[in-house]
Amino acid sequence: MSTTAWFILIGCMMLARGLGAASIARLPFTSAMAYLGVGLLLGPMFLGLFSLDLVKQAPLLETLAEIAVLISLFSAGVQMPVPFSLARWLPSLRLAWLSMAISVALVATFSCLVLGLPLGAGVLLGAILAPTDPVLATDVQVRHAGDSEQLRFTLTSEAGMNDGSGFPFVMLGLGLLGLHELGPGGGTWLWHDLLWASAGAIALGAAGGALLAWLGWQVRGKEPKHEVLDDLAGLGLIALVYGLATWLHAWGFLAVFFAGVALRQTELVLAGAPKDRQGLLQAEDVHGGSAVKPHDNAAPLTVSGESLVFKEHLERLSELTLVLLLGGAVTAAAWSWQAWSAGLFLLLVARPCSVMLGLLGSGTSLRLRGLAAWFGVRGIGSMYYLCYAIAHGLPPRLAHELANITIVVIILSIVAHGLTVKPLFARYWRK
Repeated sequence: MSTTAWFILIGCMMLARGLGAASIARLPFTSAMAYLGVGLLLGPMFLGLFSLDLVKQAPLLETLAEIAVLISLFSAGVQMPVPFSLARWLPSLRLAWLSMAISVALVATFSCLVLGLPLGAGVLLGAILAPTDPVLATDVQVRHAGDSEQLRFTLTSEAGMNDGSGFPFVMLGLGLLGLHELGPGGGTWLWHDLLWASAGAIALGAAGGALLAWLGWQVRGKEPKHEVLDDLAGLGLIALVYGLATWLHAWGFLAVFFAGVALRQTELVLAGAPKDRQGLLQAEDVHGGSAVKPHDNAAPLTVSGESLVFKEHLERLSELTLVLLLGGAVTAAAWSWQAWSAGLFLLLVARPCSVMLGLLGSGTSLRLRGLAAWFGVRGIGSMYYLCYAIAHGLPPRLAHELANITIVVIILSIVAHGLTVKPLFARYWRK
């Protein structure tokens, strides 16, 4: 399609999404399914008005997916309940690290034994498909800043962390394929890619978010009428933290998520919000999601609260664009038995088993574990990891094979989770 046609198509879809938001919310499926349907209709599967070679366009798609994931991770971070509690976060930490590793191992084993892939490719495929998605999973994630409902919080914080915690396994897969240095006995991978890159990212993100919160509070506290462009400050924090993390060879996705968490945590502490959840919500409600001092309604607004709406709009735009492009990347050849079997194995075996094993003895309810086991939405994060691996030298034949499997898995996830999220959550709330 021409550039003009793309402007018209994207404009029409944005208008329809914006004007019909209330009606779309009542439909029995998600907006991602609608975008996917348009992409499939216009793509090579049906009308053939446009097509996208995911392997050839990997650098462009990697950048688009990277931006989308970063914005979504930051938005998820600033919506996390305050104060931070290890007991509350422990199930999410287990999902993001232990369940992640189990899922990668299960998919790698299946890929080697059933699909006939080499070990490195199997580990890489497991790492590409293991992370849950922060962009397409908005229907199962926290709905507003401070939402502390346990299931939504667990799924949101898991998605916020495992887009970074999956990176060591991507590098392990590339290393086993001879495309990355693992070191003697895997020592370099263990020390650098797993330990330093993860811990360094968390520390850097937390420090950056806390520092911005303090700076913003100091500026507004000394001059209450001083204008602060919260949207630019939030985007600046994302870019700076991500850039520094990449420069220091740490995982930038983890850094950005924890920058959002630290920003919100620090701002509400500085605002003097009570430590209990109800007190925090009361303090935030004064300015529609922004924390204020309980005794002073004229207290400065917060960067985290005031920039959140803008970030959510960018999330919706990136979801529309990338899912539409995904539909144009699907061909009849992609629907092989290998892709179908990998998708069904991931959704029906690997995800449920990894969640149940990861949360064993965690004290979470069986109902929560059951829904968490099902709602492991795959999407833009997997697309990013795939494009990242292709850009790092995957052989063309293997790249196309992994691309077809990844595309089909994402589509299966969008459809399966999109059709079940509303009825299953409605039943969960009734009980």
